[in-house]
Amino acid sequence: MADSKPLPSHDGDRVAMEALLRDVFGIVVDEAIRKGTSASEKVCEWKEPEELKQLLDLELQSQGESQEQILERCRAVIRYSVKTGHPRFFNQLFSGLDPHALAGRIITESLNTSQYTYEIAPVFVLMEEEVLKKLRSLVGWSSGDGVFCPGGSISNMYAINLARYQRYPDCKQRGLRALPPLALFTSQECHYSINKGAAFLGLGTDSVRVVKADERGKMIPEDLERQINLAEAEGAVPFLVNATSGTTVLGAFDPLEAIADVCQRHGLWLHVDAAWGGSVLLSQTHRHLLNGIQRADSVAWNPHKLLAAGLQCSALLLRDTSNLLKRCHGSQASYLFQQDKFYDVTLDTGDKVVQCGRRVDCLKLWLMWKAQGGQGLEQRINQAFALARYLVEEIKKREGFELVMEVAPVLKERMVKEGSMMIGYQPHGTRGNFFRMVVANPTLSCADIDFLLNELERLGQDL
Repeated sequence: MADSKPLPSHDGDRVAMEALLRDVFGIVVDEAIRKGTSASEKVCEWKEPEELKQLLDLELQSQGESQEQILERCRAVIRYSVKTGHPRFFNQLFSGLDPHALAGRIITESLNTSQYTYEIAPVFVLMEEEVLKKLRSLVGWSSGDGVFCPGGSISNMYAINLARYQRYPDCKQRGLRALPPLALFTSQECHYSINKGAAFLGLGTDSVRVVKADERGKMIPEDLERQINLAEAEGAVPFLVNATSGTTVLGAFDPLEAIADVCQRHGLWLHVDAAWGGSVLLSQTHRHLLNGIQRADSVAWNPHKLLAAGLQCSALLLRDTSNLLKRCHGSQASYLFQQDKFYDVTLDTGDKVVQCGRRVDCLKLWLMWKAQGGQGLEQRINQAFALARYLVEEIKKREGFELVMEVAPVLKERMVKEGSMMIGYQPHGTRGNFFRMVVANPTLSCADIDFLLNELERLGQDL
């Protein structure tokens, strides 16, 4: 590649720019989409780090490269990347490839705007509010607020910050000096972002009180009550409870009604981390798993997970109607948020967040919803539950399968190096490593589940 003649810059050359992009789009369709979602192709082409560095030629040089070289680089990037849209990719809580959502992502990237003022993002400011309104209605709220965040972890951190600000608004100016020792409560099965958020916000991880969960991974409300009373006895001030709808490992749904009762008795902010399970609200059959979510003060919901909207698509929803987001996070930057603009400045939503530039995350979900309709998305959720039940029943029929197996790391290495499929694993409590099966890809079928079980048997036949 180094010997090829460099191509002059495409800056200002519209013909060359369009030709390059058409070629790149062709490669994307062929390699990332057609092959990347085909069960007959590999999930990944595994290479050890040093070999991969050499294959990709990562070093940046002073001279540019030819268009042929650039196209080959695009092919290499796709070739050696994990195909998360593949039907045998079960490794993360996101998977699959929705064509309408992808179309939205392509348009978003092409327009390259920032979601902070109506002035430069008029379509997306209005669209974001409409999408958030729809999500809030599914939670059970007729009004409220919200914002798309860069991931569920940030949504959870925002909720902690908002709960703290609501109780102690002086902390925005005076910081930790304005605060007594605070305590927040979450189950032992919660996402790790709760601890990270407490550390990031200056509360410290010691402020996180861990509540016991039952054998299915659900928070025990009686222990929550006990932990609150214990914190108060130790001189701490409780201010927030984090419940989880769809825990990361076991997929458990905390009993929200009982937890909301506890929060109501003690005057605590209830945040529901429904990053994984929020999309179940679309299913009339299964939404009972989130009964009580309408009593929450805030909800985190990631449509990029169970709905396959594509990374990233993470909403923070609020029941609040007092403009709490803007009061907590706003700084009134005069070069962006002028109050004498020629349009309604309440449409400038950028001061609700701690970011300045903010990518557009609503279009992919909006376009997918327009194409599928609520009924189509509901079918997607119901199908995921049906396939999960199918998997459990098939496991019960097979000798040598348990829900917990110590051979997980060995099987994981073998499947990744062969590229046949990809599943995550982890220990849990006193249990050893086991596979965490994620059933989310909307194109999954019973045949893919059968392949999974047969492949595990094949890969582990000598163990």
